[in-house]
Amino acid sequence: MEERKKVDGILEGWIWKMAAALKSQHKQINVIIADWLTFAHQHYPIAVQNTRYIGQEIADFLEWLEKSIQFSRSNAHLIGYSLGAHVSGFAGSYISGTNKIGRITGLDPAGPLFEGMSPTDRLSPDDANFVDAIHTFTKQHMGLSVGIKQPVAHFDFYPNGGTFQPGCHIMHVYNHIAQYGITGITQTVKCAHERSVHLFIDSLLHNDKQSTAYWCNDINTFNKGMCLSCRKNRCNTLGYNIREERLPKSRQLFLKTRAHMPFKVYHYQFKIHFINEIEGKQIDPTFTISLTGTKEDAKNLPITLVEGINGNKTYSFLITLDTDIGELIMIKFKWEGTAVWENIWDTVQTIIPWTKGTRRPGLIVKTIRVKAGETQQKMTFCSQSIDNVHLHPAQEKTFVRCEDRVRRQNRK
Repeated sequence: MEERKKVDGILEGWIWKMAAALKSQHKQINVIIADWLTFAHQHYPIAVQNTRYIGQEIADFLEWLEKSIQFSRSNAHLIGYSLGAHVSGFAGSYISGTNKIGRITGLDPAGPLFEGMSPTDRLSPDDANFVDAIHTFTKQHMGLSVGIKQPVAHFDFYPNGGTFQPGCHIMHVYNHIAQYGITGITQTVKCAHERSVHLFIDSLLHNDKQSTAYWCNDINTFNKGMCLSCRKNRCNTLGYNIREERLPKSRQLFLKTRAHMPFKVYHYQFKIHFINEIEGKQIDPTFTISLTGTKEDAKNLPITLVEGINGNKTYSFLITLDTDIGELIMIKFKWEGTAVWENIWDTVQTIIPWTKGTRRPGLIVKTIRVKAGETQQKMTFCSQSIDNVHLHPAQEKTFVRCEDRVRRQNRK
């Protein structure tokens, strides 16, 4: 007990949380912690060299377990954070014989001196029967990327794009400096880097709130909501309960998360077709959207347009919700801002009287198509009022499921 207390003062606090979370998941599990602090707390290039040495030690230990208690390496799951992810990779590649370790999870595998290296010099999909990795801080810091950016696994997860994490933003540096002094800057780096660990612990602690991630080419495409498909195994669960599937090529998956545990959010794609009636004028409106679900409501969610509205075009957005609102039944869509166009139109009518009574130009929004990532449900919403599909500044329009509107009109 005394010995553990002594070690506890040195090793990161999350290690014991991880061990407890793993034990809570399975009664029949042994959690072994490799303490290689004296080798890790060296100048970084020396620590990088030491990852091979520690990897060899772990490989030898697993071979010894096989010989002494007939423990099968295929049941071993190595979980390594930062440099430890590459230690796990070396353990997997150095173990003798043709059989591989069961699974390796890399938690924000370290970037410097590993990025761009050959698969034999870093964690790679060849190191175990199944390899997954969570990348949370691949942003450049002092010219180096703390976490590795390139894919290193069968499934590579990039929460929030993998560059930084909610709650770890640079704005929070000041809070960290107030709390930790000038080391607060490293605390902020640590926050995003270590988020990979807490996402994994979260997957163990909250069975009912598993985070789904989606295969996508890049974060910009994902941010438009264009990758929320689970067809042909395009989505998977982040963390311990991942669906294990060996792929010929690494698959990059994206998701959004909250700033704190449980991290799960609900992803929606909104496709809105706009017709801009204001001739030759590109407009850059701000919209808010309010959602009514069978369980809960979500009010005044901002929608930002990457490009202005010109002519006749469909725009796609990603919207995430912190809570499960159930099945979506109604949408309120509002054009924020003041009625500048109305004032202009009134002026035009005053100057040119013959336009009196003519409808003023605005935006036409006929339908809103929605796809829910977590349920894979697709829905189409139509303007509640069939005669009034025009939207002007400071106006809000209500949209209901198209089939509901048809039913309502048939009853009249």
